[in-house]
Amino acid sequence: MRVLVTGAAGFIGGAVVRTLEDAGHEVVLVDVMLPAAHGATDAPPGVHRLDVRDAERWGDLLAGIDVVCHQAAMVGAGVTVGDLPAYAGHNDLGTAALLAAMHRAGVARLVLASSMVVYGEGRYTCPVHGDQVPPPRRREALEAGDVEAHCPRCGAVLAWALVDEDARLAPRSSYAASKVAQEHYTAAWVRQAGAAAVALRYHNVYGPGMPRDTPYSGVAAMFRSSLERGERPQVFEDGGQVRDFVHVDDVARANLLALESVAAGPAERYDAFNVCSGEPVTILDVARLVAGGTGTDLEPEVTGGYRLGDVRHVVASPERARAELGFAAQVRPAEGLRAFATAPLRA
Repeated sequence: MRVLVTGAAGFIGGAVVRTLEDAGHEVVLVDVMLPAAHGATDAPPGVHRLDVRDAERWGDLLAGIDVVCHQAAMVGAGVTVGDLPAYAGHNDLGTAALLAAMHRAGVARLVLASSMVVYGEGRYTCPVHGDQVPPPRRREALEAGDVEAHCPRCGAVLAWALVDEDARLAPRSSYAASKVAQEHYTAAWVRQAGAAAVALRYHNVYGPGMPRDTPYSGVAAMFRSSLERGERPQVFEDGGQVRDFVHVDDVARANLLALESVAAGPAERYDAFNVCSGEPVTILDVARLVAGGTGTDLEPEVTGGYRLGDVRHVVASPERARAELGFAAQVRPAEGLRAFATAPLRA
């Protein structure tokens, strides 16, 4: 197949490109080279330095393309309300412009990079009342050290459960809202254009080539940077927050499987899949695994700090991706996070 990859020079995009090329696909590379992700670096050889918001003026770049793999996005939590226009521009408008350009060029197959952030809070269960949607954790409770999500009916501490793709979408940040918008624009395009698309909801991605100390880094890279400075990794709350960490090579393989699925499948199909390791891990254990990989004796420091808007637990179900895409992660977090401690990073 001939595949156009947006965000092709990025951490995940670069891994996707390598995997597609190794599988024998012809790949067209596009990246706007956002300074937040790339600094002042020029576009690598073979990468078209183009903005998805200008996709309608790309000329013949989409001619002959079988599938678009849309990795380009502005990421990060969105620190202030002032960040909203940037997220809406790059992610919402960029995706809409790309879809319109694809339609004019007759390209009707898409794989979209989405995120676990579309869920907001994860899934919680009360031992008495079953599944419950907890209210946002209050500042007063967090200040007092009560970091748990509580049952709104009886006040009991809620346990986490696996989130599947049918869970409600409840974005809690500018970035999350923009990822939901990308999915909604894509689903509308599928219906209106008779097209087909798959959205891949990445969980916490890590691995070689991850950017160092930028909004694109992620907590594992931040822990590693602390260790390299001879400092103990700082862990918020009590470290018991549960997440799913998935290796970038597994994410790239999920994209390959999704591309092949959407290319061979029927029109007017829209599906979303969790892309995860299927092995939940606490944030404290992430810090310990990264520290163990460096060979240091520095123990993580549990600070009790917090960020308003952070969720307590988000843990994905891998079952739909396994059943429908044939995807199962190959890199276990216990091994992958230790290896990540000494893997090459991007400056």
